[in-house]
Amino acid sequence: MKLRILTIADVESKYYWDFFEKSKLEGIDLIISCGDLAPQYLSFLATYAKVPVLYVHGNHDGCYDETPPDGCECIDDMIYVYRGVRILGLGGSMCYNFSPYQYTESQMKRRIRKLFLKIKMKKGFDILVTHSPAMGINDGEDLPHRGFACLTELLIKYSPKFFMHGHVHLNYGRNFKREDTYMDTRVINAYERYVFEAEFPDAEG
Repeated sequence: MKLRILTIADVESKYYWDFFEKSKLEGIDLIISCGDLAPQYLSFLATYAKVPVLYVHGNHDGCYDETPPDGCECIDDMIYVYRGVRILGLGGSMCYNFSPYQYTESQMKRRIRKLFLKIKMKKGFDILVTHSPAMGINDGEDLPHRGFACLTELLIKYSPKFFMHGHVHLNYGRNFKREDTYMDTRVINAYERYVFEAEFPDAEG
């Protein structure tokens, strides 16, 4: 089965929000937000796309607690299954000022441990969706943008087909990549917007 996925993060894309044409969303099967986007933007996409809009929290998404995006599905700390594709969500960033959706390495490890049974029951997962990058995979050197080591361990252990994240803006510097690979996993930085095709031979059509 092949899916055309729109992944978004960090900056509301003028291409969709300011200069919207419904045709721009044609052919999209799934929208995945990697965090730090206005809830109104996600609700807008959910209204016009007529496909599932999934999201994890970014470190600036405290407003979601009072104003969650309408018509969207939060996949934080769960495995969401779409047409047989298993999608694991783990939002938030490294803790640097104790705001909502910030975690220490130990806290993120505990979140992952709580998911082990669900992962086992689903026999792994196909897509990992986070806000933060994984440590050593196009993350930043400063604490706020440093990746989690436990996310890297998750990739090593389960080898999902795709790993998408936000948080590290592509305009921070030329060393940050839109796409990369880590072992057998295709890594995608969802900054602003990115459309890609994903094939899942074992998923139901």
